[in-house]
Amino acid sequence: MNMTSLRPPRRPAVPPSRRAVLLAAALSATLTPALAPPATAAAEPAADPYDTLRGRWLDIALGTGYDPAAEPYASRLARTGELARGFAATMAPAPTSLWPGHPFDPPAGITFAYGRLWTMAQAYVQQGTGSTGDEALLADVLRGLDHLSATVYHPGTTRYGNWWEWQIGSPRLLMDITAALYDRLGADRVAAACAAVDHFVPDSALGDYTGTSTGANRVDLCRSVALRGILGRDPAKIALARDALSPVFPYVTEGDGLHADGSFVQHTWVAYSGTYGQVLLDGLGRLFTLLAGSEWEVTDPARQIVLDSVEHAYAPLIHDGLVMDAVNGRAISRGLLKSDDLHVMRSDHFHGQQLIAAMAILAGGASDAERRRWYARIKGWIERNTVAPVLTAPQYGVADLARLRAIAASPVEAAPEPTGHRLFAAMDRAVHRGTGFTAGLAMASDRITHYECGNGENPRGWHTGAGMLSWWAHGAGPDQYTDWFWPTVDWYRLPGTTVSTRRLPDRAGGEWGAPRPGVRWVGGTTDGEYAAVGQHLKGLGSTLEARKSWYFLDDAVICLGAGITCADGVPVETVVDNRNLGEGGTAAFVRGPGWAHLEAHGGWVVPEGDLRTLREDRTGAWSDINATSTTERRTRRWQTLWLDHGTDPVDAGYVYVLMPGASRRAVARRAADRRWMSVLANDARRQAVAVPALGLTAANFWQAGTAGPLTATAGASVLVRRRGRTATLCVSEPPRTGEPLEIVWDHPVRGTVRADETVEILATGRRLRLRVTPGTVCTTHECEVILS
Repeated sequence: MNMTSLRPPRRPAVPPSRRAVLLAAALSATLTPALAPPATAAAEPAADPYDTLRGRWLDIALGTGYDPAAEPYASRLARTGELARGFAATMAPAPTSLWPGHPFDPPAGITFAYGRLWTMAQAYVQQGTGSTGDEALLADVLRGLDHLSATVYHPGTTRYGNWWEWQIGSPRLLMDITAALYDRLGADRVAAACAAVDHFVPDSALGDYTGTSTGANRVDLCRSVALRGILGRDPAKIALARDALSPVFPYVTEGDGLHADGSFVQHTWVAYSGTYGQVLLDGLGRLFTLLAGSEWEVTDPARQIVLDSVEHAYAPLIHDGLVMDAVNGRAISRGLLKSDDLHVMRSDHFHGQQLIAAMAILAGGASDAERRRWYARIKGWIERNTVAPVLTAPQYGVADLARLRAIAASPVEAAPEPTGHRLFAAMDRAVHRGTGFTAGLAMASDRITHYECGNGENPRGWHTGAGMLSWWAHGAGPDQYTDWFWPTVDWYRLPGTTVSTRRLPDRAGGEWGAPRPGVRWVGGTTDGEYAAVGQHLKGLGSTLEARKSWYFLDDAVICLGAGITCADGVPVETVVDNRNLGEGGTAAFVRGPGWAHLEAHGGWVVPEGDLRTLREDRTGAWSDINATSTTERRTRRWQTLWLDHGTDPVDAGYVYVLMPGASRRAVARRAADRRWMSVLANDARRQAVAVPALGLTAANFWQAGTAGPLTATAGASVLVRRRGRTATLCVSEPPRTGEPLEIVWDHPVRGTVRADETVEILATGRRLRLRVTPGTVCTTHECEVILS
């Protein structure tokens, strides 16, 4: 062992170098004087670029501008020290492990070990941990690093098990530890760390933009290689990492990456904005900030796409600080992990807070105008989150806390939740914000999987893409999907879905996004305020087939189902809703003629069919749905509403209206008003509604046909909004054939105000006739006309 590396550094007798000044700033004066000499105003030699970047990375990772003796930092730092001392006390190097009971086995045993060493390293370099500058703790960190380097994470090992462990999880932590303890490791340990990264993340891993080296994974790979270049003083490695980011920036038209409509896909088939998308945003934010102003600065103009994505792709998916589980993939099953020393609930709020923190980091590379807008959004989320307060979120280290608390204290005015509709057609998702509620819709097609499972996670997510409709009424039930939702929900009765009750085995259909239905018509059209969305549904492991439509309005969602056919020999159900009432919930449930209402939630108008209901207590553990989660069991009370289509139905259908947050009186009044909404068509060929009070007519054509005043020559989604003397027509082609189609609106039209380039007006007068050239993505094509 290099004993010199364990000796405390002495206060210099000469003015400190710029390297020492930058490192001191990066650690925010959180180190003891023996570890970080104070800066002086003396003349300095030219800065060493590698030390400058290393200091900047520590600033990003460990934080700046906070008082370690003040809360919430003091308790967070003390907890880091407590954990570190516990880890040091129980560390027992063995041939196949560093801690007893935690072998170097997949899926993440090596990464687990590096994670604990990183906690120990932080406790050593940060002030307020109770172990700051503790040489015994440092010796334990070095002992652990040496053991991993000698036994498993070195160039002589051929990787096995999960590739992520070797190429992302472990090198990322190893580089952070090496950066933090650089001056205490000695040249041999730094070289060994760099050699390990070179072996497991070779230059070829940043070559072709394919396989596992795409999207968020590519950013993680670049992060480790960039740090390896800085710590190994290798300019070519830093340049390689910077240049390898460029394929991540442009919009993609299929598979992994950010799509032009704001969709983010990872693992080829999975809607993943909330987890892998967060990793990508966080990683790019750190690298943009790290390299800014250096000779390796990221200057690719396409980086603006990343900055635009904050408001275009990510913010619409966040509701009062949570990110919708519809874009969290298999991570919905994690909850409480066995390996989590902080006992952090990995819920929709956890993922939302991670995404918010990533936005705060990326803001360092944004324009002043962008930064102000982002800060306003973040401040709004902070103020409205009453379920899992952002500024004390347990998963945050002091660096994230400092950044977010600075935003909360800034003079920028908090932004409210916006209203309107966002259709993420490339990942079969939709988000709607009405006047008093927010909703998220999850669907599946031959492009996007029913669900993702893998690594022992999410084995029962079978029906999460079968039209699951999640919703939050403003001011009511904010923890609906946070409070032990996934361990206790009936997986055959997810809200909004139509399912065969045929029992499915865990991991039915295969892992890693394999179970995709052979359907194309999934998508819709929107004018930015209202929307018509549809899904041709084919059940997973089932003969079930159905057409489902949703019409999103200001205070309601109209839900239609048609062509529901199945030959599984079991009942088929449409789950009108399934509300989590919490532990022993007592919310009053009241039924009237054609309607139902749940206190503090909202109501449902069900003009057709026999609405069935059930209130029950359900008990579950996160370990039931995730192999790495805890076995703790909890019970939650559920209010379930469903329509039973019977066994082996043929062309069954349904109609109901969801009214989130509505009072009992408002629901009863809506049910009694037979003129508020009319169903123009509801069969396997077309579904359409009209809401005269809103000037709305909307239709989903599953094939060529007519519905009310609308006719389509091919599969299409059409939305018409009348406003005074004008009307707007929005059209899309969800089947994505790219073939031109014609739409006829049987209504007198005098002329055209405007039309997209893809819309050709063929005739006006007694009726409007137009041709749309849609392209091969599900995009809304719009025109505005003057009414006669």
